Amino acid sequence: MKTFRNLYADLCSYDNLYLAYKQARKHKTRKQYVTAFERDLKQNLLLLRTELLLHSYRPMPLKTFILRDPKTRKISKSDFRDRVVHHALCNIIEPKLERRFIHDSFANRKGKGTLAAIRRFEQFKRKVSMNLTTIKGTKNIKGFVLKADVKKFFDTVDHQTLLGIINRTIKDKKVMWLIKIILANHKTKIGGVGMPLGNLTSQFFANVYLNELDQFVKHDLRARYYLRYVDDFVILNRSKEALQFYKEEIESFLKETLTLSLHPAKSRIFPLYRGTDFLGMKIFAHHKTIRRKNIRRFLQKLEEQCRRYDEGTANYDKIYDLLEGWCAYTKNADTHRLKRRILRQAELKFKGEISTKEINRQLKNC
Repeated sequence: MKTFRNLYADLCSYDNLYLAYKQARKHKTRKQYVTAFERDLKQNLLLLRTELLLHSYRPMPLKTFILRDPKTRKISKSDFRDRVVHHALCNIIEPKLERRFIHDSFANRKGKGTLAAIRRFEQFKRKVSMNLTTIKGTKNIKGFVLKADVKKFFDTVDHQTLLGIINRTIKDKKVMWLIKIILANHKTKIGGVGMPLGNLTSQFFANVYLNELDQFVKHDLRARYYLRYVDDFVILNRSKEALQFYKEEIESFLKETLTLSLHPAKSRIFPLYRGTDFLGMKIFAHHKTIRRKNIRRFLQKLEEQCRRYDEGTANYDKIYDLLEGWCAYTKNADTHRLKRRILRQAELKFKGEISTKEINRQLKNC
């Protein structure tokens, strides 16, 4: 395995910190904390660089809030200058660590994402089932799926295990010091355990940590049709017994190697013909639908944005972005009538409105 040393100077370079600042401000240029940081941008970046070089850098306490969307989650938000450091760190170590990731890890990676994961699932489904057979006049797809979820993943990540995994590749002690500082900033009842939801570093470290599971499933168990999105994963196979064997082996591996466990209620084996709940969609043999709770959640968000628009506390750009994101997510699902109805209602309500994105597109075409 190739290892990397002497990375810290690149991490602390002004060019890397400036790039990290631009990444951290993306889609947040109007936020007050961004404009405050920009008032003396060069001085702020130079101060951050000095703190990193002298090892006097200490992150600000995380701001925590509860998000119910739809399940209750505790989100921890870092100060903007700390987010700059997170990007600066990932800019340097991500290319070194990601080269070990499997192809079928889809979360928080360029060129991947939920839609790519769903398309890959469908590809696996076709390969496992091979073809469709007719039983009593109804079409029935062959094969089974193990749909699994790691129980309370972000709350149970062991810091020492994570640091050991990273240190196999990253041999720079100063970079490892910074990673320890970032991990320790998340205060929990049990020291040395857990990562905050909402941090860039947490998303990346989740892939680093669970890549151990990916390697075990692909190379030790030799499961061909496996894919993972954060802490959710699926394995497809024609044999239910093979999947039961995989499930037992994975449970043992998670417990003994990563101090994790499968969620007992969300880790099950069932026939593919029933349809699989995966990343907000229900995937059947010939079609996909959006889960009802996801539709309800989107309609609630849209209703809230429309209410704020009527009150004058939100502009059309936010509604346009919400509708655009929904259309992109649902374009491969069989929701044409629902989508058409929502867009028709939006067109009637916001007739004559034009978003900043639409203006920019028109200017580019001029």
